[in-house]
Amino acid sequence: MEVLFVYFLIVNFLTFIITGYDKYLAVKHKRRVPENTLFLLATVGGSLGLLLAMFLFRHKTSKTSFIVKFSAIFLIQFIIVVLIFSGKI
Repeated sequence: MEVLFVYFLIVNFLTFIITGYDKYLAVKHKRRVPENTLFLLATVGGSLGLLLAMFLFRHKTSKTSFIVKFSAIFLIQFIIVVLIFSGKI
């Protein structure tokens, strides 16, 4: 269980940093981090890091297509966690 905790801590930290870097690139009008990279990081466990970065940096919060896709990832992960802790998986 400790290994899993460390994994999620690292993935969320990395996702947070990359999202902040993408915001920096956006402000500087430079080549950006692809959205699919952010979605991949969220899918492999970085959802909370992405969510925190979105609100803290006010990044991608007005882009509806991004919000919808991220919400779907977050909802699926939430359902999986609930099923695991209820003993159904």
